[in-house]
Amino acid sequence: MERQGLVIVHTGDGKGKTTAALGLAVRAWGSGLRVLILQFIKGGQRYGELDTIKALNSVRNTIEVRQCGLGFTRRDEARKAEHIAAAKEALREAEESIVSGKWDLVILDEINYAVKFGLVETNEVLQLLEKKPQSLHLVLTGRDAQPEIVEAADLVTEMRLVKHPFQKGIKAQKGIEF
Repeated sequence: MERQGLVIVHTGDGKGKTTAALGLAVRAWGSGLRVLILQFIKGGQRYGELDTIKALNSVRNTIEVRQCGLGFTRRDEARKAEHIAAAKEALREAEESIVSGKWDLVILDEINYAVKFGLVETNEVLQLLEKKPQSLHLVLTGRDAQPEIVEAADLVTEMRLVKHPFQKGIKAQKGIEF
């Protein structure tokens, strides 16, 4: 059976966009698919999922994470040019990976944030989608997915914030939010 690659978008103001994409990555790994995760904003920080992927790769080395970003951009306006350069490099790396034939699933984690914060343009993301091979699954995460990206996707899930512990002053919990 020939695989029909999907474009999947996880967006919205609620928690769980990256978590859903990582769950899909684990499912794909379990089915023997080769998975690449490019993180457009995260960079240099340790997250629990990185240790999980390391453990999975000790069994079968078919999942890779590359942290391409420099961290949160909203708090780092002075380094905006560096953030843009890192995002452009991540975009180049994404294009190279998408057309390489090496991967079955590519996750562009927080790419929608990269668009929102002006690090990459919507049309650059749409050009990536046009280059996607028919059999490749491609996931884009992050809040505020642009309408054009939503329109181009095959599956869109919007996470909606109902309640968050931060609203009660509870800080992010290790193992739950990072």
